[in-house]
Amino acid sequence: MNKLKTVNIKGKEYVEVNERLKFFRSNYKDWCLTSDVVELTDDRCVIKATIFDDYGNIRATGHAYEKEGSSFINKTSFVENCETSAWGRALANLGIGLDTSVASYEEVANAVKQQADAPKAKPKLDEDKFNNMLKAIEAGKGDAVKAKMPNYDIEDYQMNVLKQKLNG
Repeated sequence: MNKLKTVNIKGKEYVEVNERLKFFRSNYKDWCLTSDVVELTDDRCVIKATIFDDYGNIRATGHAYEKEGSSFINKTSFVENCETSAWGRALANLGIGLDTSVASYEEVANAVKQQADAPKAKPKLDEDKFNNMLKAIEAGKGDAVKAKMPNYDIEDYQMNVLKQKLNG
């Protein structure tokens, strides 16, 4: 198989769907790639792509799900992006451009963005910090405690005690 052009995403080489399609069209001339809408609502789309050989046998399939507005491209083109993703998965399942990942470029890029944008887990408010907050409230530093509270994952009983102490 010819070496397909790749792009580097977070240190991994990825073959974009357009490269997979060009390879498919030039090397599988009598084969067919179709798309079927499985579900389409105002805010989501599911598409199944199917690759048929020259005898009409199914050789590979790929499904994709996209939600409107879940990425920059999905603000205006979630259906088109879904179809491209389904094609990419079907072509990868056929073995075209499958070196490191079956996911489409958009899926990989969106996953990377979601990881970067994901809120970081707050540390739990341990007993020492909790007791220090109580002491600070008793010392008249309630405003400082209120300012620090959003930085922690506070258990219900701790929150109830802090609120009770803050409200006097």
